[in-house]
Amino acid sequence: MIKVDKKIVGYAVNQLAAEDKEEKREFKREGGGGDRAEVIRMHEKLERPEMLIGSTYKVKTPISDHAMYVTINDIVLNEGTEYEKRRPFEIFINSKNLDHYQWIVALTRIISAVFRKGGDVAFLVEELKAVFDPRGGYWQPGGKFMPSIIAELGYVIEKHLIMIGLMVAPVLDEAQKRLIAEKRAEFEESQKQRDAFSKNEYPEGAQLCIKCNIAALVMMDGCRTCLSCGDSRCG
Repeated sequence: MIKVDKKIVGYAVNQLAAEDKEEKREFKREGGGGDRAEVIRMHEKLERPEMLIGSTYKVKTPISDHAMYVTINDIVLNEGTEYEKRRPFEIFINSKNLDHYQWIVALTRIISAVFRKGGDVAFLVEELKAVFDPRGGYWQPGGKFMPSIIAELGYVIEKHLIMIGLMVAPVLDEAQKRLIAEKRAEFEESQKQRDAFSKNEYPEGAQLCIKCNIAALVMMDGCRTCLSCGDSRCG
């Protein structure tokens, strides 16, 4: 309580300090859409907690004798609330192969800095996947071509971002699925006759013998002769 003994001749409204306004400012939100999740632009610097949630991925390439282990640690925002979300905070790459040590250290520091900056970090995936090795890439088990080791790191980060909900896994629509099924059936049908001869023990290019029904008919000394039953147009 403050007692006023004099006549009030004027007044003024106290304004909030600049730092108080900054603390109460709403974070800028950007809608996700497509394969991107909702993005929150954070204006404050996050301090690294003592414990982070991490996931480790093994990367084994045919161009290296040693595997690489990629660890991505996530920070949990709004923990314990309905708005709880995981966001990547740092990345580490470990390998026994020291040939790539310099670029591994540089790459992990840059990617970790982008993670800590916040916002939409999904652009890293496309940038890394677009890196090609001038010496040529390699094939993964299952028939997937990988243009470079850096590109495979991009696929690893993409897999992690999909797991934590920052990206959406690409899904084919019904029209695309039907088109693929039709093309697959058409291709398999066209390959049936060729597959019957794929393990032929006779020379490549041999034709079907009408006598024994085996693809063993070849041209010898100007005469078509079957290498299976010996039938010949020349007698």
